[in-house]
Amino acid sequence: MSEKIVISIDAMGGDNAPDAIIEGVALSSKKFPKASFIIYGNEEKCRNSLDKYAKNLKKCEFIHAEDIVSSDDKPSQVIRNKKTSMWQAVNAVKTGKADAVVSAGNTGALMAISKLALRTLQKIHRPAICTIMPTIKGRVVALDLGANVECGPENLVEFAIMGENFARVCLGIDKPSVGLLNIGSEDMKGKEELHKASDILKTSFPDVNFYGFVEADNIAEGLTDVVVTDGFTGNVALKSIEGTAKLVLKLTKKAFLGSIWGIIMGLLSKPIFRKVKKTMDPRLYNGAMFLGLNGLSVKSHGGADGFAFSIAVNNAIKSVKGDLNEKIKEEINGFNLDELVQGDK
Repeated sequence: MSEKIVISIDAMGGDNAPDAIIEGVALSSKKFPKASFIIYGNEEKCRNSLDKYAKNLKKCEFIHAEDIVSSDDKPSQVIRNKKTSMWQAVNAVKTGKADAVVSAGNTGALMAISKLALRTLQKIHRPAICTIMPTIKGRVVALDLGANVECGPENLVEFAIMGENFARVCLGIDKPSVGLLNIGSEDMKGKEELHKASDILKTSFPDVNFYGFVEADNIAEGLTDVVVTDGFTGNVALKSIEGTAKLVLKLTKKAFLGSIWGIIMGLLSKPIFRKVKKTMDPRLYNGAMFLGLNGLSVKSHGGADGFAFSIAVNNAIKSVKGDLNEKIKEEINGFNLDELVQGDK
Protein backbone atom coordinates (compact mmCIF):
# COMPACT_ATOMS: atom_id res chain seq x y z
CA MET A 1 0.00 0.00 0.00
CA SER A 2 1.20 3.48 -0.83
CA GLU A 3 1.83 5.75 2.16
CA LYS A 4 -0.27 8.38 0.42
CA ILE A 5 -3.93 8.11 1.46
CA VAL A 6 -6.63 9.95 -0.47
CA ILE A 7 -10.27 10.01 0.63
CA SER A 8 -13.01 11.31 -1.66
CA ILE A 9 -15.90 13.14 0.01
CA ASP A 10 -19.48 13.73 -1.06
CA ALA A 11 -19.99 17.16 0.48
CA MET A 12 -23.67 17.46 -0.45
CA GLY A 13 -25.10 14.36 1.27
CA GLY A 14 -26.90 14.47 4.63
CA ASP A 15 -29.14 16.78 6.60
CA ASN A 16 -26.34 19.13 7.63
CA ALA A 17 -24.45 19.30 4.34
CA PRO A 18 -22.18 20.86 3.33
CA ASP A 19 -21.15 22.59 6.57
CA ALA A 20 -20.97 19.51 8.82
CA ILE A 21 -19.27 17.49 6.09
CA ILE A 22 -16.49 19.98 5.54
CA GLU A 23 -16.06 20.48 9.28
CA GLY A 24 -15.70 16.71 9.66
CA VAL A 25 -13.05 16.59 6.95
CA ALA A 26 -11.16 19.37 8.70
CA LEU A 27 -11.24 17.44 11.99
CA SER A 28 -10.01 14.25 10.30
CA SER A 29 -7.30 16.16 8.46
CA LYS A 30 -6.06 17.44 11.80
CA LYS A 31 -6.04 13.91 13.27
CA PHE A 32 -4.45 12.34 10.18
CA PRO A 33 -2.21 15.07 8.73
CA LYS A 34 -0.71 12.75 6.11
CA ALA A 35 -4.10 12.03 4.54
CA SER A 36 -5.43 14.16 1.70
CA PHE A 37 -8.97 14.66 0.48
CA ILE A 38 -10.94 15.36 -2.67
CA ILE A 39 -14.20 17.14 -1.89
CA TYR A 40 -17.01 17.04 -4.44
CA GLY A 41 -19.85 19.54 -4.09
CA ASN A 42 -21.56 22.71 -5.16
CA GLU A 43 -18.88 25.40 -5.04
CA GLU A 44 -21.25 28.24 -4.16
CA LYS A 45 -22.80 26.33 -1.26
CA CYS A 46 -19.46 25.02 0.03
CA ARG A 47 -17.42 28.21 -0.22
CA ASN A 48 -18.15 29.61 3.28
CA SER A 49 -17.24 26.34 5.00
CA LEU A 50 -14.15 25.86 2.85
CA ASP A 51 -12.96 29.33 3.83
CA LYS A 52 -13.88 28.79 7.49
CA TYR A 53 -11.78 25.64 7.81
CA ALA A 54 -9.11 26.56 5.28
CA LYS A 55 -6.34 26.20 7.88
CA ASN A 56 -6.99 22.45 8.18
CA LEU A 57 -7.89 21.88 4.53
CA LYS A 58 -4.52 22.60 2.96
CA LYS A 59 -4.28 19.02 1.64
CA CYS A 60 -7.74 19.12 0.11
CA GLU A 61 -8.79 19.46 -3.50
CA PHE A 62 -12.26 20.77 -4.26
CA ILE A 63 -14.10 19.73 -7.43
CA HIS A 64 -17.39 21.31 -8.39
CA ALA A 65 -20.33 18.95 -8.96
CA GLU A 66 -23.38 20.23 -10.76
CA ASP A 67 -26.03 17.95 -9.24
CA ILE A 68 -26.98 16.56 -5.83
CA VAL A 69 -28.54 13.24 -4.79
CA SER A 70 -31.54 14.06 -2.60
CA SER A 71 -32.82 11.90 0.24
CA ASP A 72 -35.87 10.77 -1.72
CA ASP A 73 -34.14 10.00 -5.03
CA LYS A 74 -34.54 6.43 -6.18
CA PRO A 75 -31.37 4.37 -6.79
CA SER A 76 -32.57 3.60 -10.33
CA GLN A 77 -32.54 7.34 -11.04
CA VAL A 78 -29.23 8.33 -9.48
CA ILE A 79 -27.14 5.64 -11.18
CA ARG A 80 -27.89 7.33 -14.52
CA ASN A 81 -26.74 10.78 -13.44
CA LYS A 82 -22.95 10.94 -13.35
CA LYS A 83 -22.88 14.66 -12.57
CA THR A 84 -23.84 14.30 -8.89
CA SER A 85 -21.34 14.84 -6.09
CA MET A 86 -22.03 11.30 -4.86
CA TRP A 87 -21.35 9.64 -8.21
CA GLN A 88 -18.16 11.62 -8.76
CA ALA A 89 -16.90 10.84 -5.25
CA VAL A 90 -17.46 7.09 -5.76
CA ASN A 91 -15.99 7.23 -9.26
CA ALA A 92 -12.78 8.69 -7.82
CA VAL A 93 -12.28 5.35 -6.02
CA LYS A 94 -13.09 3.39 -9.17
CA THR A 95 -10.51 5.29 -11.23
CA GLY A 96 -7.85 5.03 -8.52
CA LYS A 97 -7.84 8.73 -7.78
CA ALA A 98 -8.98 8.04 -4.20
CA ASP A 99 -8.64 5.07 -1.84
CA ALA A 100 -12.06 5.36 -0.19
CA VAL A 101 -15.26 7.39 -0.38
CA VAL A 102 -17.39 8.79 2.45
CA SER A 103 -20.93 10.13 2.09
CA ALA A 104 -23.79 11.03 4.43
CA GLY A 105 -26.26 10.94 1.57
CA ASN A 106 -29.06 8.62 0.47
CA THR A 107 -28.13 5.09 1.65
CA GLY A 108 -29.83 3.24 -1.19
CA ALA A 109 -28.27 5.53 -3.75
CA LEU A 110 -24.77 5.19 -2.29
CA MET A 111 -25.09 1.42 -2.19
CA ALA A 112 -26.36 1.28 -5.77
CA ILE A 113 -23.66 3.57 -7.15
CA SER A 114 -20.92 1.82 -5.14
CA LYS A 115 -22.00 -1.65 -6.32
CA LEU A 116 -22.28 -0.49 -9.94
CA ALA A 117 -19.01 1.45 -10.05
CA LEU A 118 -16.78 -0.63 -7.78
CA ARG A 119 -18.18 -4.15 -8.23
CA THR A 120 -17.57 -6.89 -5.67
CA LEU A 121 -14.21 -8.25 -4.62
CA GLN A 122 -13.09 -11.43 -6.32
CA LYS A 123 -14.74 -14.48 -4.70
CA ILE A 124 -17.17 -12.31 -2.71
CA HIS A 125 -20.78 -12.98 -3.70
CA ARG A 126 -22.43 -9.96 -2.04
CA PRO A 127 -21.34 -6.86 -0.14
CA ALA A 128 -22.57 -6.27 3.41
CA ILE A 129 -23.28 -3.21 5.54
CA CYS A 130 -21.00 -3.26 8.57
CA THR A 131 -20.89 -0.98 11.59
CA ILE A 132 -19.50 -0.69 15.14
CA MET A 133 -21.72 -0.65 18.23
CA PRO A 134 -21.02 -0.16 21.95
CA THR A 135 -21.16 -3.10 24.37
CA ILE A 136 -20.62 -3.66 28.08
CA LYS A 137 -17.08 -4.84 27.33
CA GLY A 138 -16.22 -2.30 24.65
CA ARG A 139 -17.27 -2.48 21.00
CA VAL A 140 -18.67 -5.02 18.57
CA VAL A 141 -18.63 -5.22 14.77
CA ALA A 142 -22.01 -6.21 13.31
CA LEU A 143 -22.96 -7.19 9.74
CA ASP A 144 -25.02 -7.43 7.57
CA LEU A 145 -27.31 -4.57 8.61
CA GLY A 146 -29.57 -4.26 5.60
CA ALA A 147 -27.88 -4.90 2.28
CA ASN A 148 -29.09 -8.50 1.88
CA VAL A 149 -32.53 -9.57 3.11
CA GLU A 150 -31.83 -13.26 2.51
CA CYS A 151 -28.42 -14.91 2.75
CA GLY A 152 -27.03 -18.34 1.97
CA PRO A 153 -24.27 -20.01 3.99
CA GLU A 154 -21.62 -18.75 1.55
CA ASN A 155 -22.71 -15.15 2.26
CA LEU A 156 -22.58 -15.62 6.02
CA VAL A 157 -19.10 -17.14 5.83
CA GLU A 158 -17.91 -14.22 3.69
CA PHE A 159 -19.45 -11.77 6.17
CA ALA A 160 -17.57 -13.50 8.99
CA ILE A 161 -14.25 -13.13 7.16
CA MET A 162 -14.93 -9.51 6.23
CA GLY A 163 -16.12 -8.65 9.74
CA GLU A 164 -13.15 -10.16 11.55
CA ASN A 165 -10.73 -8.29 9.29
CA PHE A 166 -12.66 -5.07 9.84
CA ALA A 167 -12.39 -5.63 13.62
CA ARG A 168 -8.65 -6.14 13.31
CA VAL A 169 -8.11 -3.01 11.26
CA CYS A 170 -10.56 -0.55 12.86
CA LEU A 171 -10.72 -1.84 16.46
CA GLY A 172 -7.16 -3.13 16.73
CA ILE A 173 -8.19 -6.62 17.95
CA ASP A 174 -5.53 -9.21 17.07
CA LYS A 175 -7.78 -12.28 17.10
CA PRO A 176 -11.42 -11.14 17.06
CA SER A 177 -14.00 -13.73 18.02
CA VAL A 178 -16.87 -14.27 15.58
CA GLY A 179 -20.43 -15.33 16.39
CA LEU A 180 -23.41 -16.22 14.17
CA LEU A 181 -26.65 -14.63 15.35
CA ASN A 182 -29.25 -17.29 16.01
CA ILE A 183 -32.44 -17.91 18.04
CA GLY A 184 -30.43 -19.99 20.48
CA SER A 185 -26.87 -21.02 21.23
CA GLU A 186 -27.61 -24.74 20.94
CA ASP A 187 -26.31 -26.52 17.82
CA MET A 188 -29.70 -27.87 16.81
CA LYS A 189 -31.45 -24.48 16.70
CA GLY A 190 -31.82 -22.12 13.75
CA LYS A 191 -32.08 -22.30 9.99
CA GLU A 192 -30.18 -24.69 7.77
CA GLU A 193 -28.12 -21.82 6.32
CA LEU A 194 -26.74 -21.04 9.77
CA HIS A 195 -25.75 -24.65 10.42
CA LYS A 196 -23.95 -24.91 7.08
CA ALA A 197 -22.13 -21.63 7.65
CA SER A 198 -21.12 -22.79 11.12
CA ASP A 199 -19.77 -26.10 9.81
CA ILE A 200 -17.75 -24.37 7.08
CA LEU A 201 -16.22 -21.87 9.50
CA LYS A 202 -15.27 -24.66 11.90
CA THR A 203 -13.77 -27.02 9.33
CA SER A 204 -12.42 -24.88 6.49
CA PHE A 205 -11.32 -21.63 8.15
CA PRO A 206 -9.21 -22.58 11.19
CA ASP A 207 -7.67 -19.10 11.30
CA VAL A 208 -11.10 -17.61 12.08
CA ASN A 209 -11.69 -17.44 15.83
CA PHE A 210 -15.23 -18.80 15.49
CA TYR A 211 -17.19 -18.79 18.76
CA GLY A 212 -20.41 -20.38 17.51
CA PHE A 213 -24.02 -19.25 17.79
CA VAL A 214 -24.94 -16.15 19.79
CA GLU A 215 -28.32 -14.67 20.69
CA ALA A 216 -29.53 -11.10 20.32
CA ASP A 217 -28.97 -10.21 23.98
CA ASN A 218 -25.34 -11.32 23.62
CA ILE A 219 -24.66 -8.40 21.26
CA ALA A 220 -24.81 -5.76 24.01
CA GLU A 221 -22.98 -8.12 26.37
CA GLY A 222 -20.01 -8.13 24.02
CA LEU A 223 -19.84 -11.93 24.04
CA THR A 224 -18.03 -11.84 20.69
CA ASP A 225 -16.12 -9.13 18.85
CA VAL A 226 -18.02 -9.74 15.60
CA VAL A 227 -21.68 -10.68 15.11
CA VAL A 228 -22.75 -12.04 11.71
CA THR A 229 -26.30 -12.30 10.38
CA ASP A 230 -28.44 -11.63 7.31
CA GLY A 231 -29.46 -8.07 6.44
CA PHE A 232 -33.09 -8.42 7.50
CA THR A 233 -32.33 -9.76 10.98
CA GLY A 234 -29.36 -7.44 11.41
CA ASN A 235 -31.35 -4.34 10.58
CA VAL A 236 -34.16 -5.34 12.96
CA ALA A 237 -31.62 -6.04 15.73
CA LEU A 238 -29.88 -2.71 15.17
CA LYS A 239 -33.11 -0.69 15.23
CA SER A 240 -34.31 -2.58 18.32
CA ILE A 241 -31.09 -1.79 20.16
CA GLU A 242 -31.27 1.88 19.16
CA GLY A 243 -34.93 2.09 20.19
CA THR A 244 -34.27 0.46 23.55
CA ALA A 245 -31.40 2.84 24.27
CA LYS A 246 -33.64 5.84 23.53
CA LEU A 247 -36.42 4.39 25.69
CA VAL A 248 -34.13 3.89 28.69
CA LEU A 249 -32.74 7.41 28.39
CA LYS A 250 -36.20 8.98 28.13
CA LEU A 251 -37.64 6.97 31.04
CA THR A 252 -34.62 7.80 33.19
CA LYS A 253 -34.95 11.51 32.41
CA LYS A 254 -38.69 11.39 33.11
CA ALA A 255 -38.12 9.66 36.47
CA PHE A 256 -35.57 12.23 37.63
CA LEU A 257 -37.74 15.17 36.61
CA GLY A 258 -40.88 13.71 38.23
CA SER A 259 -40.24 15.07 41.73
CA ILE A 260 -38.03 17.44 43.67
CA TRP A 261 -36.13 14.48 45.13
CA GLY A 262 -35.64 13.11 41.67
CA ILE A 263 -34.20 16.42 40.53
CA ILE A 264 -31.81 16.47 43.50
CA MET A 265 -30.70 12.88 42.83
CA GLY A 266 -30.30 13.73 39.16
CA LEU A 267 -27.98 16.61 40.00
CA LEU A 268 -25.94 14.41 42.32
CA SER A 269 -25.74 11.70 39.64
CA LYS A 270 -24.84 14.09 36.84
CA PRO A 271 -21.14 13.07 36.64
CA ILE A 272 -22.14 9.40 36.30
CA PHE A 273 -24.69 10.10 33.59
CA ARG A 274 -22.21 12.31 31.78
CA LYS A 275 -19.80 9.37 31.64
CA VAL A 276 -22.52 6.99 30.41
CA LYS A 277 -23.68 9.50 27.81
CA LYS A 278 -20.14 9.87 26.54
CA THR A 279 -19.80 6.11 26.13
CA MET A 280 -23.20 5.81 24.44
CA ASP A 281 -22.76 8.87 22.21
CA PRO A 282 -23.94 7.60 18.78
CA ARG A 283 -21.55 9.98 17.08
CA LEU A 284 -18.65 7.79 18.24
CA TYR A 285 -20.03 4.88 16.21
CA ASN A 286 -20.90 6.73 13.04
CA GLY A 287 -19.96 5.31 9.68
CA ALA A 288 -21.25 2.06 8.20
CA MET A 289 -18.97 0.46 5.63
CA PHE A 290 -20.05 -1.45 2.53
CA LEU A 291 -17.69 -4.39 2.86
CA GLY A 292 -16.96 -6.72 -0.02
CA LEU A 293 -16.62 -4.12 -2.77
CA ASN A 294 -13.54 -3.57 -4.91
CA GLY A 295 -13.02 -0.26 -3.17
CA LEU A 296 -13.92 1.19 0.23
CA SER A 297 -17.26 2.98 0.56
CA VAL A 298 -18.42 4.43 3.90
CA LYS A 299 -21.94 5.64 4.71
CA SER A 300 -22.20 8.28 7.42
CA HIS A 301 -25.50 8.85 9.23
CA GLY A 302 -27.57 11.46 7.43
CA GLY A 303 -27.99 13.56 10.56
CA ALA A 304 -24.29 13.55 11.45
CA ASP A 305 -22.66 16.72 12.74
CA GLY A 306 -19.05 17.58 12.03
CA PHE A 307 -17.62 15.43 14.80
CA ALA A 308 -19.72 12.40 13.82
CA PHE A 309 -18.76 12.72 10.17
CA SER A 310 -15.09 12.85 11.15
CA ILE A 311 -15.49 9.46 12.86
CA ALA A 312 -16.75 7.96 9.59
CA VAL A 313 -13.82 9.51 7.72
CA ASN A 314 -11.39 8.25 10.37
CA ASN A 315 -12.67 4.68 9.89
CA ALA A 316 -12.18 5.02 6.15
CA ILE A 317 -8.58 6.16 6.70
CA LYS A 318 -7.90 3.31 9.16
CA SER A 319 -9.29 0.81 6.66
CA VAL A 320 -7.01 2.11 3.93
CA LYS A 321 -3.97 2.17 6.22
CA GLY A 322 -4.72 -1.38 7.34
CA ASP A 323 -5.09 -2.73 3.78
CA LEU A 324 -8.55 -4.03 4.70
CA ASN A 325 -9.52 -5.28 1.25
CA GLU A 326 -6.17 -6.97 0.68
CA LYS A 327 -6.48 -8.80 4.00
CA ILE A 328 -9.98 -10.00 3.07
CA LYS A 329 -8.77 -11.25 -0.31
CA GLU A 330 -5.76 -13.01 1.23
CA GLU A 331 -7.92 -14.87 3.75
CA ILE A 332 -10.55 -16.02 1.29
CA ASN A 333 -8.13 -16.83 -1.53
CA GLY A 334 -7.79 -20.53 -2.20
CA PHE A 335 -11.31 -21.39 -1.06
CA ASN A 336 -14.31 -22.07 -3.27
CA LEU A 337 -17.30 -21.44 -1.04
CA ASP A 338 -19.76 -22.68 -3.64
CA GLU A 339 -18.01 -26.07 -3.62
CA LEU A 340 -17.84 -26.10 0.17
CA VAL A 341 -21.57 -25.40 0.41
CA GLN A 342 -22.41 -28.05 -2.18
CA GLY A 343 -20.13 -30.55 -0.50
CA ASP A 344 -21.88 -30.00 2.80
CA LYS A 345 -25.27 -31.03 1.44
